[in-house]
Amino acid sequence: MTIRKALSKALDPSARKEKGLSKTNTCIIILICLSIGIGIAETEVALTEGLENIYDAAHLILFALFAAEYAARLYSAPENTIHKTPISYALTLSSLLDLIVLLSFLLPLIGLETSLLRMIRAARLVRLAKMGSYSLALQMIYKAIKDRRYELTVSVIIALGLMLLSSTALYLAERSSQPEAFGSIPRAMWWSVATLTTVGYGDVVPMTILGRIAAALTALTGIGIIALPTGILAGAFSEGMRGFRSKSAETETQN
Repeated sequence: MTIRKALSKALDPSARKEKGLSKTNTCIIILICLSIGIGIAETEVALTEGLENIYDAAHLILFALFAAEYAARLYSAPENTIHKTPISYALTLSSLLDLIVLLSFLLPLIGLETSLLRMIRAARLVRLAKMGSYSLALQMIYKAIKDRRYELTVSVIIALGLMLLSSTALYLAERSSQPEAFGSIPRAMWWSVATLTTVGYGDVVPMTILGRIAAALTALTGIGIIALPTGILAGAFSEGMRGFRSKSAETETQN
């Protein structure tokens, strides 16, 4: 086995016959999580005061490891029939994302440190999700969403329509008494979203009788409408699990 083929098997899940992630990709996921954890910890002064050198060293080590991974992915890319050359792989979304993350490690070293640049590293979770797309659970979630896309679309349209209707009702009822909160339909939408999602911040509340009646109807209706997509997905996921178990049982019986 050539070095390029060995790297491809270690880094590209589609190149493996075995199920699950390779040890290399498992280590990469751990490094991604560690990188994100360090980025989060850096926002707390109590966790960084006096430890700046340690954090800088951690950044350099992580940068070196991720740079080596990026180079290895470029080198081994031609082993995958989708990517004919390293350049074609370098132009893919996942590769560009990796490059952006690498730059986020270097920019703070030249005086461009910001909280935004720190959290760019969290974008590597997309890579984690891509690796995880080969897991059964995420495949089933994807299939559940795909199979119920029409029902989900209809439920989203109904929810948006209810939000617009309730915002309009509160605008008409409360615009005179509370112009700052309900002086326009877009302003009233903040209240509508908080009410329909049952969050209920309480920062804006209707004061008129008509406004309270409309708010009560919105709250009662929203409980069912907002919960509808959850029920659709739960049902599709349960069906997928039953189908998978049935196929597994048939396979075991045939073997």
